Amino acid sequence: MVEIFHFLCSLLNIVETMGIAARSNPLAFDEDVPFFALGLINSAIELGGQSIGQHPKLLALIQDELFRNLMQFGLSSSPLILSMVCSIVLNLYHHLRTKLKLQLEAFFSCVIIRLAQSKYGASYQQQEVAMEALVDFCRQPTFMPEMYANLDCDITCANIFEELGNLLSRSAFPVNCPLSAMHILALDGLIAVIHSMADRVTAASPLPEPVPVKEIEEYAPFWTINCESYEDANHWVEFVRRKKYIKRRLMIGADHFNRDAKKGLEFLQGTHLLPEKLDHQSVACFFRYTAGLDKNLVGDFLGNHDEFCVKVLHEFAKTFDFQDMNLDTALRLFLETFRLPGEAQKIQRVLEAFSERYYEQSSGILADKDAAFLLSYSLIMLNTDQHNVQVKKKMTEEDFIRNNRHINAGKDLPRDYLAELYHAIVKNEIRTIYEQSLFPEMNPSRWIDLIRKSQKTPPYIVCDSRPFLDHDMFAIISGPTIAAISVVFDHAEDEDVFHTCVDGFLAVAKMSACHHLEDVLDDLVVSLCKFTTLLNPAASVEEPLLAFGDDTKARMATVTVFTIANRFGDYIRTGWRNILDCILRLHKLGLLPARVASDAAEDPDLANDSMHGKPLSGTPSISHIPVVGTPRRSSGLMGRFSQLLSLDTDEPRSQPTEQQLAAHQRTVQTIQKCHIDSIFTESKFLQAESLLQLARALIWAAGRPQKGSSSPEDEDTAVFCLELLIAITLNNRDRIMLLWQGVYEHIAGIVQSTVMPCALVEKAVFGLLRICQRLLPYKENLADELLRSLQLILKLDARVADAYCEHITQEVMRLVKANAGHIKSPMGWRTVSSLLSITARHPEASECGFEALSFIMSDGAHLTQANYVLCLDATRAFAESRVGLADRSLRALDLMTESVKCLIRWSKSVSVDWKTVGDSREDTSKSSQEIGEMWLRLAHGLRKVCLEQREEVRNYALLSLQRCLSAADAICLTPSVWLQCFDQVIFTMLDDLLEIAQGHSPKEYRNMEGTLHHAMKFLSKIFLQFLDQLFTLPNFRKLWLGVLSRMEKYMKAKLRGKGSDKLQELIPELLKNMLLILKAQGVLMQRSTLGGDSLWELTWLHVKGISPSLQAELFPDLEPEAETEPKSDDYSSAAETVGSEVATADSGQNGVNAKKLESEERGGS
Repeated sequence: MVEIFHFLCSLLNIVETMGIAARSNPLAFDEDVPFFALGLINSAIELGGQSIGQHPKLLALIQDELFRNLMQFGLSSSPLILSMVCSIVLNLYHHLRTKLKLQLEAFFSCVIIRLAQSKYGASYQQQEVAMEALVDFCRQPTFMPEMYANLDCDITCANIFEELGNLLSRSAFPVNCPLSAMHILALDGLIAVIHSMADRVTAASPLPEPVPVKEIEEYAPFWTINCESYEDANHWVEFVRRKKYIKRRLMIGADHFNRDAKKGLEFLQGTHLLPEKLDHQSVACFFRYTAGLDKNLVGDFLGNHDEFCVKVLHEFAKTFDFQDMNLDTALRLFLETFRLPGEAQKIQRVLEAFSERYYEQSSGILADKDAAFLLSYSLIMLNTDQHNVQVKKKMTEEDFIRNNRHINAGKDLPRDYLAELYHAIVKNEIRTIYEQSLFPEMNPSRWIDLIRKSQKTPPYIVCDSRPFLDHDMFAIISGPTIAAISVVFDHAEDEDVFHTCVDGFLAVAKMSACHHLEDVLDDLVVSLCKFTTLLNPAASVEEPLLAFGDDTKARMATVTVFTIANRFGDYIRTGWRNILDCILRLHKLGLLPARVASDAAEDPDLANDSMHGKPLSGTPSISHIPVVGTPRRSSGLMGRFSQLLSLDTDEPRSQPTEQQLAAHQRTVQTIQKCHIDSIFTESKFLQAESLLQLARALIWAAGRPQKGSSSPEDEDTAVFCLELLIAITLNNRDRIMLLWQGVYEHIAGIVQSTVMPCALVEKAVFGLLRICQRLLPYKENLADELLRSLQLILKLDARVADAYCEHITQEVMRLVKANAGHIKSPMGWRTVSSLLSITARHPEASECGFEALSFIMSDGAHLTQANYVLCLDATRAFAESRVGLADRSLRALDLMTESVKCLIRWSKSVSVDWKTVGDSREDTSKSSQEIGEMWLRLAHGLRKVCLEQREEVRNYALLSLQRCLSAADAICLTPSVWLQCFDQVIFTMLDDLLEIAQGHSPKEYRNMEGTLHHAMKFLSKIFLQFLDQLFTLPNFRKLWLGVLSRMEKYMKAKLRGKGSDKLQELIPELLKNMLLILKAQGVLMQRSTLGGDSLWELTWLHVKGISPSLQAELFPDLEPEAETEPKSDDYSSAAETVGSEVATADSGQNGVNAKKLESEERGGS
């Protein structure tokens, strides 16, 4: 087998057998023989397979001689030869790739990549064959991962994977030419690579998270890093990623070095790739193993006379293996790594280092390193002589031999040896100026070096179906891939090519999502959106409809965009803006599904409608709110066609053509395939960052609210974006805190900038109410924040608030009825009560507002200590409101009166807690005090309504106040509360009523005499009912004198210029009854005759002013002297006492406490 193979390879040794120069065309003869040999070799490899690798001699033949000839025939101008060579290499890859690592690198770099690029002079047929071969390789699932792991991640090898990816993407670009088969072929290869990655992602479960490579923390020789096991993925994956990281850093260092050598070395020191204190070995290895270095700079550095540079030069020479290598070959290999300096001294230093290394490894012909140096220098001179056009007289073989006499330790070198060196230089120039290309052509010296390296190179890593390196690989080629597919898609006209591109787009999207490459996915979305044609400006709205229906590419791009948005939306970031631009365009064309702006839990009926256009300009998203706004124009797609056919004409409308109907049908089907509504209805499944970016994109698309009028187009866009924003907010109630700040600020901007009613502010207000309605039951911890947001409604411009007040109140009523139990804090209730209080003055809204308030207060169902005072104030607003019938005011008073039952219940609860639970006296006292203050607030609110102009309301309020105070028996009230009640409520009310009766005309306040009559009865009843508690008060005397003072004032009151017969008849009777009870209970009696009794004497002073005969009638048994009139001096003294105490009761504490309560009420409301 070895002999057969050797014979077949000998048939390929064209250069040797026919004497053809290495750089000339190797197939300027009959190609049948080599083609026949190649065919047999291909068959042998297919049949032998992996078993060939078990025969060392056969394997060595393939590694060296066969592959060297394949490299040579790979540059053949014959497509058949090239195709056969590529087929052989593909078979070798399948069966023996683990033994051919560097050979495969050389084949792709020196054959495939060179031929596939026209800039190297290859014919179109060569390019096509090379591209077909490359695509065949790309279709092998493990080819690209293995190229990346074995070559791109090896600092001594070229970036074959990256170069192949760039080659495919560049070859897919049609530059100044129509799309050709070559472009499609390159695209197929590129998509095949992406599909392989996508298939590995699908097979991997779960997908391993790529761990970022740690930065290098301390210096270690980068060229000595080894892997513990090349078969265990747990070891080699981390190892190759580490090597790739180092390689990238080295390339960055090379870029810095090429601009400034010193800064380049400092950069590498900063990244710990070179030691903090530079040593010659590390710098030499940097020069030797780093690709992309400027060879001129490296040559200047190595030729420098500085001691450090000289040491680096010698270390650099030691990195070469010249064992068993001819001098000219070794010299070529050495000088390929840098450009030989032009100065003689630098050349000398370089050649001295080379000669020393070569002599160490020479076969023994040379006597010493000086002989090696002199002969090397002679070869350089011969090279210049033979290949410099300026030298006319060329050196002959004899001249060369003569020039090198006695250089080998005083002896001559063998003539044949020198002749061989002479002819090698003459036939093949030593190039001291090499192209900077990463992929130079292969020559004998490079091949010899390659074979030697292959014996020491790390083992070949075999990849399986797991996506260990796909994240890093995809990050490298994603950008060129998207650009290539986009360009082909743009230039293509064939539908099959469209489908190929779409498959590529979806595979790229899948890879981007699976590997969390958000930027890549955003770039893809941006690129795709351009092909939808939806973003293109059009002269009219109708123009794009027909164009879109007839444009297959645009429809496919649209479906692809929304497919990506639905499948991989988790990883879209800025791309949401472009997607929303497309959605807005479809909205303006009237092509969106009806449910696109609804949330998943509502509006189920809308799902039956297939299409809809612009929403009603003034329609809130809640179905039960009546429409306030402009009429809706025809927005269905057929309506669009009808408008198109009769646009701006008075002629009768014609029927759409079959072509237009077909375009319409295609458009409908396309939009249905997009499932645009799912983006928003399923937004609850989006990852947090993507959801936040979607919300921000909606806010951005809506535009910044501006005061004054905006164009209807802008307002329609803003309304639609707000609908979508509200929809995703409602769909993401579990993550509301993520969105709330942005949503609130956007709505606040709309509310605060709008000065006239419009659809946008209506949508904002009702959207805000809708959010609160839906989220309050689920987010109690957010209740305060949600309810606080409703304060925006209080900031509406008066015209806007008036236009929507009724509907706002209806929504607040629904909110209260559905969520009263979820509103806990005073702040939340303050917002609700403020909204309800305002409605009391609005004719249309007041009934709904009162219904909501009744729901809260009726039977105390939702009254709490947190909302009691706030609800009282709101109810009083309805009681005092003259909007509507007086019956509502009476019902409001009933609500206030009935609320005392809650106070009784709470008071009993406090007592029970103190007895059973064992609350401290301090806590109990505080709770009782709070309840007492609420009771006092209730009484104070009723007092104010007692001053109403409407007689019916006024008298009913007086009755309600009496009922409220009468119920205080069941409430534990402190003495101070009773004093405040009389001072702030009862006495103040009596004084105010009297002032109103005397100071206003009967037309303003009808039948005030009757009200005063009721007030006196009220005073007597309350005083007597609570006499036991009042008598124990330290200030009882002052309180009693206050009662007598008011009765005396009412007795003497002048109404319409004359006294009131009713009052003059009633008051003595009431006073008599009160005095009798005081006497019976021992409150009023003559205590002592010595020094006088102030309560006794002062009481009779007032009584005499009301009914002089009462004393004799009630106390007939008093001694005569006690009944006599006091002396004038005593009377004056008593009168002063009465005056001062009554004045104190009337105006002192009374006024101070009243002011305090007024301020508390203002603060509460």
